[in-house]
Amino acid sequence: MVRRRGEGPPNIAQTEEGRRLEEARQGAPWRRWGPYVSDRQWGTVREDYSADGDAWAYFPHDHARSRAYRWGEDGIGGFGDEHLYLCLGVALWNEGDPILKERLFGLTNAEGNHGEDVKELYYYLDGTPTHSYMRMLYKYPQGAFPYLALVEENGRRSARDPEFELVDTGIFEDERYFDVEIEYAKGGTDDILMQLTVHNRGPDAAPLRLIPQLWARNIWTWNPGAAKPLLAADGDNAIDVAHPNLPPLRYRRCGWSATARRSSSSVTTKATRIGCGGSPDRGSPRMRSTILSSRATRRRSTPAALAPRQARITGSTCRPAGMSGCGCG
Repeated sequence: MVRRRGEGPPNIAQTEEGRRLEEARQGAPWRRWGPYVSDRQWGTVREDYSADGDAWAYFPHDHARSRAYRWGEDGIGGFGDEHLYLCLGVALWNEGDPILKERLFGLTNAEGNHGEDVKELYYYLDGTPTHSYMRMLYKYPQGAFPYLALVEENGRRSARDPEFELVDTGIFEDERYFDVEIEYAKGGTDDILMQLTVHNRGPDAAPLRLIPQLWARNIWTWNPGAAKPLLAADGDNAIDVAHPNLPPLRYRRCGWSATARRSSSSVTTKATRIGCGGSPDRGSPRMRSTILSSRATRRRSTPAALAPRQARITGSTCRPAGMSGCGCG
């Protein structure tokens, strides 16, 4: 929609998102997929089956990578259907951490000097009411994540002391971290596109393994007679999904690009797509470990420097208005 000079912003009903909202009111399932994956499922009463009702001790963060949740899922920039039968998210590894970074880390109620608390740095930047476009920024340190230091130092502090946060550990000094931008856009009610863009903000080249993830929530352990979903590879770049509670779906990886710039280096996976029907893009490269070159200029690492940056997205950019430009470029 083109506006004349001096005109105010359009009424939302006149936008593409307004059209989707009206379709949703008439029954179109635009909200069937959305940001329904929890930031944190561990340490919650939802997953507490302890004899004494101590949810924190029963399911801490350290258990999350090796135990199945029953009532939900968690992840970094997670996205899924309204029942969380199928989930999308991102995993990261800087080749220094002892575990994959698949979910937010935090302290239990007994570990934090002010109670439970997530010890991460992330921002939710954009989102439309129908979840047709969403954007998140996660800051991933290039050095080994200070899990033990956060637990030990917060354990030493009293309730009168300030909390010991991730930025207090010095892990972001010299801006040695990655800005990981996670975007979702919808080409249709069941056509989900995921784009990951990573910027190396540090002074030196640094390795990063970037892993878009698709997984099915465990619904069969609690009901032995339940049918299990099947995720089957179709070539190198596609997965066919057969789920007893969802229509047939296909997950495909659509591209990869790396760009070096004066201000930073970036790597982008073009839209990783899940939807009904379609065919895999067999020309796309495998996801791989990449070395992101350093930026040319250095800034002091301060809390202000860690604020979200409006970096231009490389590769195909997903835009909410009409989904123009979305898809596999």
